[in-house]
Amino acid sequence: MKVHVRERGAQRLLARHPWVYRSDVREAPDRPGLYPVVSRDQPIAWALVNPRSEITVRAFSFDPKRDPQEALIENLKRALAQRAEALRRDPLGGYRLVHAEGDFLPAFVADYYAGYVVIQVGSAALEPLTPRLLEVLIAQVRPKGVLAKNNHRARRLEGLAEEVRVLHGEVPERILVHEGPLRYWVDPYRGQKTGAFLDQRDNRLALARHLEHRVLTRALDVFSYHGSFALHLARFAQQVEAVDTSADALARAEANARENQLVNLEFIEANAFDFLRHKARAGERYDCIVLDPPAFAKKRADLERAYAAYKEVNLRAMKLLRPGGVLATASCSYHLTEPLFYEMLREAAADAHRSVRVLERRGQGWDHPVLLNVPETHYLKFALLEVW
Repeated sequence: MKVHVRERGAQRLLARHPWVYRSDVREAPDRPGLYPVVSRDQPIAWALVNPRSEITVRAFSFDPKRDPQEALIENLKRALAQRAEALRRDPLGGYRLVHAEGDFLPAFVADYYAGYVVIQVGSAALEPLTPRLLEVLIAQVRPKGVLAKNNHRARRLEGLAEEVRVLHGEVPERILVHEGPLRYWVDPYRGQKTGAFLDQRDNRLALARHLEHRVLTRALDVFSYHGSFALHLARFAQQVEAVDTSADALARAEANARENQLVNLEFIEANAFDFLRHKARAGERYDCIVLDPPAFAKKRADLERAYAAYKEVNLRAMKLLRPGGVLATASCSYHLTEPLFYEMLREAAADAHRSVRVLERRGQGWDHPVLLNVPETHYLKFALLEVW
């Protein structure tokens, strides 16, 4: 059985974009699986295929002569080999082992937390191959336990059951992960994503390097989640405020502060927009502010509203900074492209009547690879700015 794609779908694959949407599929098998993709009877790729999914084709190999399962396994082995040295140097750290399309393994994510692995499978075509992928992962990484955290929205869209269960060994309720000189607790069962936001790890460490030689009185971490940025701020500032709408997330942040014996943090449950407005009206000032909001633009139709929301929080943060203060700001919305992200920051700076110098332009960590052929893999923008 084969998948026959229309001309537009074929052009996407030939340009090495792995996705073909349902509207560009001429004919497909009626059940999910691994199938060859052809155009005018010419083979193009091997792909994970689900005729019920809007993204019907997810290519993982552009060598039609290869055995498809072996190609998948080779992609996994290569991804794990690229992380092997980091795990050897930092076995108690947190790293992404497999980054889906970025590692030519569509709909498959695996994160490493201090000897344990959490995986997520988001494709009905890939689901039956999970045992084989798991076998390779265990052989190369040798984790103490592997958890399948398969309770995410992609599973529903693929017609898959949602579940969270241990696939290998034992996985504790909490895992203590090291990040530079700090440690933080990960909840692999109930935390967001696989338990933590590893894509910001290198950015947190980069911010810490920029703050090492600065004198900070007050710092602010907005959209703090479990305090990952706030913990680094607390190493340098006399007082740190961590703001989030989730009481549970702030409770985890407080536990992380205790774990690091940091006593200079205040945890505030509040709406970020309301909080920033209140602080501006009160005339308060900070030496460093971190903005790490959720994705305001989850789809293209959200972009205009999201742009305004990003601009508002950044404008208010710029106004709250003392001259020479540092703003660390991010967007994980793919639809807010990097040019749009910096245009938004430029407009915010102009409206705030502040001069802004770029200290460093950054993105997601090296273990979240970006494919130039696949713009969707470049989703995280991170800027370190000095505001005057």
